[in-house]
Amino acid sequence: MEGSISKQFLRLFLIVLTINMVINSSSATRPIAASKTSTEFIKKSCSCTTYPTLCFSSLASQASLIQTSSKLLARAALNVTLSTAKTTSAMMVQLSKSSGLKTREVGAMQECLEELSDSVYELKRSIAEMDQINSSNYKLTMSDIQTWVSAALTDETTCSDDFDGKTKNGKVVRERILNISHLTSNALALINRYASLDHA
Repeated sequence: MEGSISKQFLRLFLIVLTINMVINSSSATRPIAASKTSTEFIKKSCSCTTYPTLCFSSLASQASLIQTSSKLLARAALNVTLSTAKTTSAMMVQLSKSSGLKTREVGAMQECLEELSDSVYELKRSIAEMDQINSSNYKLTMSDIQTWVSAALTDETTCSDDFDGKTKNGKVVRERILNISHLTSNALALINRYASLDHA
């Protein structure tokens, strides 16, 4: 009798264990599938940008947040650009305080910092506007965002033009600013894509 009960208990235990394994296996594969779909969405969306490789590499890590939302993709691109601009600005402030800079480099650094400050402000405004989008203000708000991001791109381009890249410091700064301008260009392309695909 005891042997029969033990066998039934063992059989029941194995059934429960098997069910748990199936459930865990199913739940483990769902996020992977979702992540793959999101990653493919980002790669396809980035194909509309001028710098698709940079676009994908800068946004792929946020695939789980972006999912397949063109709005979240555009907002993430703006956040990445803003973060990079802030980091570069801080680096330039430190560099401007270092000794050994030529007079022309000091002047170019100060002008570039002002332009980069304007760019950071414009990117912040764009992100704030993105959060305010709704069906009643969609067209006007999108137009404002496109204007702000375009202005940021102009500031960054002007900033990079201040450095000829012939000196070590000039080359470092120019490369950093060009990276920001490329990220901004990509963000603008994704914003334009969002504007053309979504209407609310």
